[in-house]
This record gives sequence, C-alpha cells and structure tokens, in this order.
Amino acid sequence: MGQVLASCDQFEDLVAGNEIFIARCKDVGIVPAHIGLAYGMSGSNIRASGHDWDLRRDGKPYLVYNELDWKVWTHPDGDSFSRYWVRLQECRESARMVLQMLDKIPSGKVMAKVPRIIKVPEGEVWTHIEGTLGEMGYYVYSKGGTGPFRTKIRTASFSNISILPWLLKGTYVPDVVTILASLYFILGDIDR
Repeated sequence: MGQVLASCDQFEDLVAGNEIFIARCKDVGIVPAHIGLAYGMSGSNIRASGHDWDLRRDGKPYLVYNELDWKVWTHPDGDSFSRYWVRLQECRESARMVLQMLDKIPSGKVMAKVPRIIKVPEGEVWTHIEGTLGEMGYYVYSKGGTGPFRTKIRTASFSNISILPWLLKGTYVPDVVTILASLYFILGDIDR
C-alpha cells in the first residue's frame, strides 16, 4: 500500500504543484449540488459539489463495505479542481480498503463450480451499485428461461455528462477540455 500512496503523492505533487493546472481548474465548471442532482450526477462528480452520498455506505449494504473502516470524500467547491481532488482522495481510500479486504479473505478454494446453463427466474429486479464513475443501475425483466427478456443498464457516464448543455453555456472554448476531463466519462458507456 505504501507504494500506491507514494504514487498518489507523486502524482499530486506533479499535477497540483503546477500553477498552470490549478489556474485552469479552480473556479472552472462549477456544478452546484442541487443542479448536479437534478441532472442525475453521481459518484465523485457530485461528491465534489459537497453532496455526501455513497451507495457503499448509504445504500442497501452489499459485499463487505459495511465491514470496512473507510471515509467518503467530498469537496464543497464543485469546480473542476474539486472533481480532481475528490478522485485523488478516493484512489488513496481505495488502496486502504483493498488492504482491509485482503486481510479478510478466507482460506480455501478460490473458484466455485457454476452450472453451464443458468436459468433466470421469472420476475423483475432493479439493483444499483457505486461504480468507479458513479451509480450503476441494472433492471432485469425475465419470463423465465436461460436469459432475461429485457435488460436496461443505467450508466454513470451517461448521467454525469447529461449536465453538459447547462454546464457549457457561456464557457470559454479552452475551458471545455478541462470541464470534460474533470467529469471523467467513458464514451462507450454513454450510448445506452
């Protein structure tokens, strides 16, 4: 873990110690929490606007997150620099969480036997998790059989960039790149 945290520190020194980076990100692309929430923003993007919410802590418990000692990072400013800062803190926190999880892994076989064909029971279900980019939601409807009849995936990237028409209004062209990078989205993730 020491190496991971040292890498985070080196990255922060390289980037945040550069006056140009701070000047390009501070007070640029400000998203007030209530506006971000209205557009469906989640994850680091909304936490960088001061909204203290993480499904791993605040939602229905899943996996082992409720057994770990960890912190949800927020920043009150809501600008591009805040989004960078929250993500950097979350990288550090993730390294700490991984070490705690490694200590809790029981001994024994790693792989379990899984049937070749899995029958999906009839019915419907909605579930969501805190993904790397924010909230990921999955809706599955099944009529029974070997696969779902309908599946809908709500991706974090699509929701997080839905604010762009509001956010880019009146923005200077050089700031567009900074804002887009600070929202941290994956193109293949937005076409759902």
